[in-house]
Amino acid sequence: MSITAEEKKDIFKKFGGEEANTGTTEGQIALFTHRINHLTEHLKTNQKDHASRRGLLKLVGKRRRLLNYLMKNDIEKYRELIKELGIRK
Repeated sequence: MSITAEEKKDIFKKFGGEEANTGTTEGQIALFTHRINHLTEHLKTNQKDHASRRGLLKLVGKRRRLLNYLMKNDIEKYRELIKELGIRK
């Protein structure tokens, strides 16, 4: 099941400042984290779904690149975001 428009608006409102501001680094990272968590739960029950596994790995890579960008530009926002989202690093 994909993310609904309401969930997406809530994520961007919480992390991006406002729901229309979908391009912020923090909002994108939060959205990727939500999708990663959803795919992880899906793969726990569907171990042989290799297409979803590949999509998960691509999302993790995208999120990692965005986190590296955020860390390079604003270390305080980076630390706050990983703490709030519960991302290990």
